Amino acid sequence: MTDDFEIREVLPGEYEALGALTVKAYLDGGFLIGGLDDQYAPRLRDVAHRAGSATVLVAVDGERVLGGVTIAFPGSPLMELGGDGDAEVRMLAVDPGAGGRGVGSALAAACVERARAEAGTKRVVLCSQQTMVGAHRIYRRLGFERAPELDWSPLPGVDLWAFFLTL
Repeated sequence: MTDDFEIREVLPGEYEALGALTVKAYLDGGFLIGGLDDQYAPRLRDVAHRAGSATVLVAVDGERVLGGVTIAFPGSPLMELGGDGDAEVRMLAVDPGAGGRGVGSALAAACVERARAEAGTKRVVLCSQQTMVGAHRIYRRLGFERAPELDWSPLPGVDLWAFFLTL
């Protein structure tokens, strides 16, 4: 818990709010190329699916959802980059109205803590759009390094940079 918000696993009653927040954060940041019709938007919104196959962490201030992130471990269908011994961070999003409170940094740090606590995890990986410079600053402050050999493009015009942190 920070001074003004708590990081914990998402509750089912928060799925809808976190899904809407995640879509809004990606949309407002210019990260959904197709706007609300972008094919990634339904995946961002479907927190129930994410929570059923990975760990979804949420930052809350009382009952207000400030942000969330997903961390997947081997065997999860949400793993895209990772392999054995990896944890993969996915879909980090912060309510645009909660910017500047350290929510994104706290969520990313919580993922690293979860990965360290998971037996056999040796590395944390993630991918990020090249234009997500705020997120890149967070990752670098936590010690993540670029992993260009893992960069990929899920769609034409969507170029993802990979990062890793050895635990």
